[in-house]
Amino acid sequence: MGSFKGHVLPGSMFLLVGVWHLLNSITNYVTSPKTFRARVWHPARCFTGAGRYIELYVLLFGTFTDMCIEFFYSTHLKFVVDGALNTVHLNDFEHAAMLLMFFLFCVIVLINEWTRLLPLPDGSLFVVAAMAFTAEFLLFYFHSTNHQGLEGRYHMILVLLIGLCILCALLATAYPESFAVDVLSGMAITLQGAWFYMIAFTLYGPLMPFRCTDDHDEIVCDAEPYEARGQSLAHIQLSILIPCLWVFVLVVYGVAAALWGHSDLYHPPGSELNDFKSDTVDSPMS
Repeated sequence: MGSFKGHVLPGSMFLLVGVWHLLNSITNYVTSPKTFRARVWHPARCFTGAGRYIELYVLLFGTFTDMCIEFFYSTHLKFVVDGALNTVHLNDFEHAAMLLMFFLFCVIVLINEWTRLLPLPDGSLFVVAAMAFTAEFLLFYFHSTNHQGLEGRYHMILVLLIGLCILCALLATAYPESFAVDVLSGMAITLQGAWFYMIAFTLYGPLMPFRCTDDHDEIVCDAEPYEARGQSLAHIQLSILIPCLWVFVLVVYGVAAALWGHSDLYHPPGSELNDFKSDTVDSPMS
């Protein structure tokens, strides 16, 4: 069981990073489609020097803050009780361990960018990102087996979105020139952040389904039809989020193409066929 703040904080982090990834991926492609390559992080062009790493700073600060909240604040420093690990806060320990993976990812990227101590080959950072998402996937997968009913359905959808993030990171390793893979990766991260918000507002906020309540840290519905209604609400929310995100991506792409689009983006209908016919006519073999 979590809390409203416990879902909004990671949701904000994933949402910011996902939208930033989409904006940069689109602008990088429209300005130079032939030389495009996917990036696991994007420097801020409006800054110079260390300011270019603002995305990594946000991730580093966000994961470290959330990790400290889970490990120190939520546990009230009661790590051990009667000589054994405090079982009351095992959930907090698990979250802190998962956040540690994302924190280490930021540290590895910064070391790779700032120093010569860790000259990782191209694409390997996507594997590190996939490992961080895998740690998150395993955590919420086993959580979803413990959460039943309405809460379990929301966590199951979250697990699927995290799995999509893992798949996109691995595909970006194999196909770094693919714009579609890079955009899908940004969309997956954005959807994950948006879904954290949806969990916060639905299960711990004002959007709690009718006749469902938080009963001693457990979401309970009065009867099975009300639980089924709440699960259907989750499906509808996801069905709305996906097309809204697609519209956002298409609008951003259209605006970026109009403002900074390279000539290689524009191919008049039938231009490839006309070029082929021209080459055939001009060929000495014709």
